[in-house]
Amino acid sequence: MSQLTPTDWIWRDGSFVAWNDCNFHLLSHSMQYGSAIFEGIRCYSTPKGPAVFRLPEHMERLMGSAKVYRFEMKYTAADLVKAACEVVKKNGMSACYIRPMVLRGFGASSMVPFASPVEVCIPCWPYGAYLGDGAHENGVDVCISSWQRVAPNTIPTMAKIAGNYLSGMLIKMQALADGYAEAIALGPDGKLSEASGANTFLVKNGAIYTAPVDASILPGITRDCVMKMAADLKIPVYERDLLRESVYLADEAFFCGTAVELTPIRSVDRIPVGAGKPGPITRALQERFNATTTGKIDDTHGWLTHVG
Repeated sequence: MSQLTPTDWIWRDGSFVAWNDCNFHLLSHSMQYGSAIFEGIRCYSTPKGPAVFRLPEHMERLMGSAKVYRFEMKYTAADLVKAACEVVKKNGMSACYIRPMVLRGFGASSMVPFASPVEVCIPCWPYGAYLGDGAHENGVDVCISSWQRVAPNTIPTMAKIAGNYLSGMLIKMQALADGYAEAIALGPDGKLSEASGANTFLVKNGAIYTAPVDASILPGITRDCVMKMAADLKIPVYERDLLRESVYLADEAFFCGTAVELTPIRSVDRIPVGAGKPGPITRALQERFNATTTGKIDDTHGWLTHVG
């Protein structure tokens, strides 16, 4: 597994601190209870310089997560958009991964967090293919996880908070231990949900299918991109409940998300998906996504925020 590569500077509550000096107390509330909100955002190299993909939407989702968990934010989404661009420039990055984080610091001694100050940090660092070299080109082998996603009214899956990802860690670690690159989890009702940190799409008879928002998924921003790009390409998309066997019988399947971008799935539980290689619809969406993020075609949806 790849390791995180440090950069020089982290934006922390309005100023820059050196990477190694951005520390928090052992007994900060977020350290004890996982009460840290975050986003994962990619910045791409384009002919016009670095451009952050769907930056305002990510910061709006961050603010929504803060609202669900009763964080009192001292910044607006627009403030954080500006800060993210500043940290990319400060570190001299042409392409990178940006991780806005909202943490509760030292103070509260129990699950009630309000005595802990709310602190905001934005680091960035270089980032490659999440599922490894060749994943985008050749696809990946995945399994159905024995771990299920959380039920409604347990943990809010629409909020992107650190504690939610304990489930994803179990899903991912089991998949790797069993020789797979990733796993797809089922929801509490036994229907397809999502991967450890990505949404899942299936292709059947020229149409695209994906699990609905009430399937214990995070409604991904890249997921929204896939649906909009499919509309541009006149490919129908349906959000509906999907049985486990739907993925075995699909013509194509792929993951999408900030980290995985668009990654084809070539087999599930050692059963080839379709021809066992990336299919034409997956390829068409990949090509459009890559061309948009790198500025090779017009950004018709206004998804790029140019850092300069």
